[in-house]
Amino acid sequence: MLTLAIDCTTQTLSLALLDGSEVRAEVNLNPGRHHAETLLPAAERLLAEAGVEPGDLDLLACTVGPGSFTGLRIGVSTLKGMALALGKPVVGVSTLEALAQNVMPADRLVCPMLDARRDQVYAGLYRTGPEGYPEPAGKEALVGIDSLLEGLGDGEVLFLGDGAVRHEERLVRVMGPRAILAESGCHAVRAGAVGMIALRRFRERGGGDDAVTLAPRYLRLSEAEMKIAGTAPVR
Repeated sequence: MLTLAIDCTTQTLSLALLDGSEVRAEVNLNPGRHHAETLLPAAERLLAEAGVEPGDLDLLACTVGPGSFTGLRIGVSTLKGMALALGKPVVGVSTLEALAQNVMPADRLVCPMLDARRDQVYAGLYRTGPEGYPEPAGKEALVGIDSLLEGLGDGEVLFLGDGAVRHEERLVRVMGPRAILAESGCHAVRAGAVGMIALRRFRERGGGDDAVTLAPRYLRLSEAEMKIAGTAPVR
């Protein structure tokens, strides 16, 4: 079963082609804010170099958030368009769950974190579940870094993601040796992990998500929406 998986939720852009649960090809780029111009050409090249036509694909997968509002819109809308044009099933995957997959299996609590600025992070808690995939141990949320650390209990926690890198000093200062930072290669979302999770979910459910109603999960209002609601931060 051939799966094309993409991630556009951060400054990096990741695409992967999987044959079953095996990553056949993967490319990771850093186009900054130019995902819209880069995504489709990169996908076309990835498939061409693997000798795969778009119609040969069996499943499409992408991260649906949290992450960059613009990146999420680009990734989800592109995937939906491909799914509807090709008549292929689609599965949306949590960005934080895909990050957690980078360190699976893990023998401790895993906390993937994405930097959300203003001293906040998008964070989730995971443990190793069946077959070595992430299993939620708490709800994903937008949270202040101090509030997150206060609620983590007394055990060791494995942190990863750009939020963990940015706040590493604070993690160590508050938690001491209980805070463990993942290896440097684990902090970016990999499309290969997105595809593995999506395929497993597709098989468990016996189908994919609704391509028409698939939507990003932002976990917070955009700045424009906050201004309308009268909750925009004072600069």
